[in-house]
Amino acid sequence: MTTSNILSILITGATGTIGSELARQLSAQGIPFRALVRSLENTQELASLPGAELIVGDMSNDKSIEKALTGIEKAFLLTNSSEQAEQLQLNFVDSAMRAGVRHIVKLSQFAADVNSPVRFLRYHAAVEQRIKESGIDYTFLRPNLFMQGLFGFREPIAKQNKFFASVGEAKISLVDIRDIAAVAAKALTSPGHEGKIYNLTGPQALSHQEIAEYLSHELKRSILFINVSPEDMRNALLSVGFPEWQADGLIEDYAHYARGEASAISSDIEVITGQSARSFDNFVKEYASLFS
Repeated sequence: MTTSNILSILITGATGTIGSELARQLSAQGIPFRALVRSLENTQELASLPGAELIVGDMSNDKSIEKALTGIEKAFLLTNSSEQAEQLQLNFVDSAMRAGVRHIVKLSQFAADVNSPVRFLRYHAAVEQRIKESGIDYTFLRPNLFMQGLFGFREPIAKQNKFFASVGEAKISLVDIRDIAAVAAKALTSPGHEGKIYNLTGPQALSHQEIAEYLSHELKRSILFINVSPEDMRNALLSVGFPEWQADGLIEDYAHYARGEASAISSDIEVITGQSARSFDNFVKEYASLFS
């Protein structure tokens, strides 16, 4: 690891769950970084991290991206979920080429494939392909369903002791976002990750019924998982404010899970970080108070 590499890291998506966790981990390791943010509003925690340099920019504006990339050798590519996410990331890759970026670490998704019936998996694969074609060194991180995604069910679990999804009995090897960030930090700060694709999963594959059992045990009350139809899940998402494109994309995601396509377990987290991937059991113990 050279000093120039340490001093020339850009994080996009730095105010989101994974980006902010990556920022905290880099800061804790004494590694300076630049964070691209859309505005300075609600960035106090990020700005207070030792080694953090914030720059305001717009991912839809090439000049804005190129300004953020000035002097940058390694970039972590992540955008928030939007209809424009694919185009924004493609724009970023093109700007990174012009700016002379040497290495992009892209947050992708488990089972990304240009021929997938799942729109999110197609878009991630399309961006991966553009990065490959750019000639820039790459590392693709393909995490499975986030354990922290369970926070989306926090209210019905806390208030109704139940949660719903259209997933059947399929098992999913959920992963903790802190482990994703730890792999990203390694890929950004140490050699040997160029040209690699890492599948990031937890140490076990669980059905939603088994998730309910873990919650019941830790919360010391019965938590019920109810399998619903895709139509009912879509209507529920729309009723709480999800736009149609996102609701439809999530239904495609859950159909992917229901087909048993997200049950494989990878050892990549342990191999890269030297630490075992966090278990769902430990996740529930740490965050039990949020569901009480």
